[in-house]
Amino acid sequence: MQKSFKITAPEGLHARPATQLVSAVNSLDADIQLIHGSKSANLKSIMGVMAQAVPHGAVVTITAEGAEAEKAIEKVTEVFVSQSLGEETE
Repeated sequence: MQKSFKITAPEGLHARPATQLVSAVNSLDADIQLIHGSKSANLKSIMGVMAQAVPHGAVVTITAEGAEAEKAIEKVTEVFVSQSLGEETE
């Protein structure tokens, strides 16, 4: 499963949003990746997400595989929308 988001947070994905995303999915039984350009990071790793240095206006894709992949995508979507981090793209 996958879903893409355009980053709307003025600061991009810095420490606080990275922490919120990681916390939302850390306990789930799924392999979850954040893809920005040609780079990919484990969404369960705060340092990995922050190392992506995703700026405002960038498009990221979240992929999830495993038993709770659908739940992972739902939780990531909830965080992006509720915290005004980004909006879904088509």
